[in-house]
Amino acid sequence: MNAVFSFISDFWSELVILTLEMAPYLLLGFLFAGVLYAWFPSHKIVRYLGKNNSASALNAALLGIPLPLCSCGVIPTGISFYKNGASKGSAVSFLISTPQTGVDSIMVTWSLLGLPMAIIRPIIAFVTGVLGGVLTNSLEKKENGHAKPVQKPLVEEKKKVGILGMLNYAFGEFLEDIVKWLVIGLLIAALIAVIIPDDFFLRYLSNDYLSMLIILAASIPLYVCATGSVPIAAVLLMKGLSPGAAIVFLMAGPATNAATISVIGNSLGRKTLYRYLFSIIAGALVFGTIVNEFLPREWFAISMPGMDMGEHNHGILPHWIQVVSGLLLAIAIANGLFRKYISPRINSKKKISTPLIADKMSTKIKVEGMTCNHCKMNVENGIKGVSGVSGINIDLISGNVIIEGENVDLQAVKQAVDGLGYKVVE
Repeated sequence: MNAVFSFISDFWSELVILTLEMAPYLLLGFLFAGVLYAWFPSHKIVRYLGKNNSASALNAALLGIPLPLCSCGVIPTGISFYKNGASKGSAVSFLISTPQTGVDSIMVTWSLLGLPMAIIRPIIAFVTGVLGGVLTNSLEKKENGHAKPVQKPLVEEKKKVGILGMLNYAFGEFLEDIVKWLVIGLLIAALIAVIIPDDFFLRYLSNDYLSMLIILAASIPLYVCATGSVPIAAVLLMKGLSPGAAIVFLMAGPATNAATISVIGNSLGRKTLYRYLFSIIAGALVFGTIVNEFLPREWFAISMPGMDMGEHNHGILPHWIQVVSGLLLAIAIANGLFRKYISPRINSKKKISTPLIADKMSTKIKVEGMTCNHCKMNVENGIKGVSGVSGINIDLISGNVIIEGENVDLQAVKQAVDGLGYKVVE
């Protein structure tokens, strides 16, 4: 019983320490995400991504790096760019560079892994994104480059959003999208900190290149968002993992997972999928090697504050700011979990007595694969592009989609949804 109590106590202590260390930067990252949402001209993106040249791949990487999109959000966004006329290369560049970084994850990387790693991550994301895009474009030129643009953009121009709308997105919709994986990342990091001995990697996996390959093999099918991967990487570094292997995890973990691989293969083709995976795997191993062999290990030496509660990781912020930020983050996370899992069920129970199909002009379908508000937005915009559709209502939890309109071609709806990487259930 004492051992169990000690384990729980240690686990809770590590969880609190990690959360306090991340909280100020995570909140600031959320705020930046809201600013990007409110004022970033997303409706103009496609015009810079349509050509089969290096410039389109470069533009896609530059656009993708600061965007706060996790894997589940970046896939439909990247696919929708392609469906609107962006080249496969620029779509691949966007899909590689975007999930590796984001303003929120960069801030958290600075807080837990230090400034060198916070600078290196977006540089690696940019280089691998551009190289993957250029490789894809060069091999696609013989096939005319890109898909024929659709009549109505799948990514519509955003309406003007005020301060309240910006804050609602930052600490509401966006946080709701990543809250599950943020919490999972923190829990896994705290668990690793407790159960893995401090000298584990030095003792059992001292070969840097072998550790990189093992981390790569574990990261490719794993789903973890860019922000959620940071505390895990921090604890692994603390346990003796090489900085290069941590780079591999920070790259491959967010940029690949089983669902992403399936969607890209289905939407962009197997050849494009192979180029996508090659770019990430080769980039991870090359940059992991560069970090290990040519950069000072001292740049990546971290000492988690759990070793000494009186010391803080990088000495950037006073402890009271971390505590206040931690409380605010806890409230925001609780609100995000409520919005994502509890509120929809309460609302669905209220609507039980209301028919799902209100009249003959409404049709109900079920769509599988939607996991976040970005998924919902892409499916909504995709279906709105079908002739005859006048309105749409999507329940993200159940996947039920109510389509309003006359003479709606359900086959065209199915094609629009399938083209985004989702599936209409018969």
